[in-house]
Amino acid sequence: VQLQASGGGLVQAGGSLRLSCAASGGTISNDAVAWFRQAPGKEREYVARIGWRGRKTHYSVFTEGRFIISRDNAKNTVYLQISSLKPEDAGVYYCAGDTTQAYTQIDAYARPDLYDYWGQGTQVTVSS
Repeated sequence: VQLQASGGGLVQAGGSLRLSCAASGGTISNDAVAWFRQAPGKEREYVARIGWRGRKTHYSVFTEGRFIISRDNAKNTVYLQISSLKPEDAGVYYCAGDTTQAYTQIDAYARPDLYDYWGQGTQVTVSS
């Protein structure tokens, strides 16, 4: 499976973006998918995760209700809606898939090594 993240761009602080993570070469409908982000000079940071049916979602604390993760399995795509953007939200946003069918503890969601495949990232720039 290959993931293609898109939807990034230059946005003013306070604005909104919807990022898309489209899969090709296979289905992600049985996989949990997460979004991570990485700012220049910083480590990759977990943002949010959605279960394979879309019923279970989990967010990093910093999202503060401004981020919404969703998916459309018919379109083989996962989304990340970001509102009230802040300059500190800037960075490259990556999506990643987790093929594990067994139960995964919540405190493992933020571990990049949990994920089996990654997209190439989409750049988000926020102007103040």
